[in-house]
Amino acid sequence: MVALIIGMLICVALALAVVAMVAVPARRDGRDLLTPKGEEVVSALKDRQQSSRQRLERPEGDESSEDGVAHAPAGGVSSTAAPASAAAQAASVAPAAPVDPARS
Repeated sequence: MVALIIGMLICVALALAVVAMVAVPARRDGRDLLTPKGEEVVSALKDRQQSSRQRLERPEGDESSEDGVAHAPAGGVSSTAAPASAAAQAASVAPAAPVDPARS
């Protein structure tokens, strides 16, 4: 197991060295690192990230008060369902076959 980890670390170090040898001189020469398609993908990802952050900061129809706590409407039932936590989602997914700890 130790040999596997050391081998992976060596591969990562070699990959970083190759990227540094290619990317650093290219940036110094003023060349772009990505193709035009790659630049489009990166800008689209940045736009999606920004819109996701805005939705998380203040979702539409948010009935939270100034204290930052969401309160149920006067009827006592919230119109929006609370999102399940990651732990609850992970607990609901069961493996298809029993896992044998001796084989892993």
